[in-house]
Amino acid sequence: MSHPTFLSGRRSGICAAALLISTSLLLGGCAAGPNSEAKAAETKEEKKVDAVPVEVAVASHRAVAASYTGTAALEPRAESQVVAKTSGVALAVLVEEGQRVSAGQPLVRLDPDRARLAVAQSEAQMRKLENNYQRAQKLVGQQMVSAADVDQLRYDLENVRAQYRLATLELSYTTVVAPISGVIATRSIKTGNFVQINTPIFRIVDNSRLEATLNVPERELATLRAGQPVTLAADALPGQSFTGSVDRIAPVVDSGSGTFRVVSAFDGAAHALQPGMFGRIRIDYDQRADALVVPRLALLDDGEPAVFRVREGKVARVPVKLGYAEGPWVEIRDGLAAGDQVVTAGKVALRDGTAVQVIADPKAKAKTVAAAAKPADKAGSKQ
Repeated sequence: MSHPTFLSGRRSGICAAALLISTSLLLGGCAAGPNSEAKAAETKEEKKVDAVPVEVAVASHRAVAASYTGTAALEPRAESQVVAKTSGVALAVLVEEGQRVSAGQPLVRLDPDRARLAVAQSEAQMRKLENNYQRAQKLVGQQMVSAADVDQLRYDLENVRAQYRLATLELSYTTVVAPISGVIATRSIKTGNFVQINTPIFRIVDNSRLEATLNVPERELATLRAGQPVTLAADALPGQSFTGSVDRIAPVVDSGSGTFRVVSAFDGAAHALQPGMFGRIRIDYDQRADALVVPRLALLDDGEPAVFRVREGKVARVPVKLGYAEGPWVEIRDGLAAGDQVVTAGKVALRDGTAVQVIADPKAKAKTVAAAAKPADKAGSKQ
């Protein structure tokens, strides 16, 4: 009678164990669903994090010029240091700094008294010898004066005449005149000063035509020639550009530096340019109206010219053949097509095949945020 009771208890234990297992499996299956979805989401997030954020630019067509650039200071075409050719007290200074003068215009009047006395003395000696020479010519026919004495009088007369002309020239030096036309750049004397001979008293510059000299490497000798257009951007006049032309090119190359001189000319009278201004000069020697260009920032600096091209969320290193460069742009002669996207920011972390995420231009993003904020501000003010 005990055996049936034992069997029935055993069956009850087995049924309870089976029920417990099925319940655990059911609960495990219910819990596994959300966990698997979370793991999948985390995997996707990891994949998104692995994509490197980059900024890109699109290869496009635009005009680009081939040019040589350099820096130089502007110099006047003509310049003169005015010096006193005689000594004396400055009785009158007739011009001031910044005043335009013409060639031959009086600048300073020096005390002329000493020079006038020298002229009067030499003139008196000249008149005396002229009379003596005329008498001797009359007496030589009467054999009262020898021919040798007449010749001596003629030589003495010529000498005195030369002294008279010299004294007259010294008197003219008491009025200092401008040797060239231009602007008074500096004045070194005042009225009442004693001026020594050969002392610089004025500096005159002709700013109607200004020049800038570049020392250009000899490899550019075949590309530059007189008459080519030149653009100047002066540091003292930001936001402005001035045009000129190549005036002349030195026919020889300096063996020490390997450069040759290129002189560009600018019309200073028509612009605000002044001698001494420092600026950047660009000489355009060729131009392509429809060149394929990308920003210079897209070029890699690790060897041969190349860029990272973006396609289908990944980058590929593409060797390119460069052409002309102008400002922030560089011409691509081979390797890209119009519309290709190239990386301009974020290149350091990239390798061939790296997954990337293109981000918007920060400036454009800022404008969008500002535009979106304006209606909100207005709504807030109404409340």
